[in-house]
Amino acid sequence: MAIGTNEVLLIFLAIIVLFGASKIPELARSLGKATGEFKKAKQETENELKSVEKSMKESPPDSSSKIRKMAKDLGIPVEGKSDEQLLDEIQKKMPTVKFNT
Repeated sequence: MAIGTNEVLLIFLAIIVLFGASKIPELARSLGKATGEFKKAKQETENELKSVEKSMKESPPDSSSKIRKMAKDLGIPVEGKSDEQLLDEIQKKMPTVKFNT
């Protein structure tokens, strides 16, 4: 279902009636700032997740105990499991955030 020219003009006219012609640039600026802030927050979150994942993969040999401690804190049984298996279970247990743009 596509929006045609008539619908766009009707929406624009309704905005002018509701907010007044002088408020439209201000509304557009606010919408642009909000969109920019959302994209910035999304990028920061993605970078943070990548950095945590990278640090977990490049951790020193004693990282095994850290992985096991994290798994225990999340309620994952650690007996008989490799670090890779524990990492997979930790990732499944952690909530994922997806943004549509």
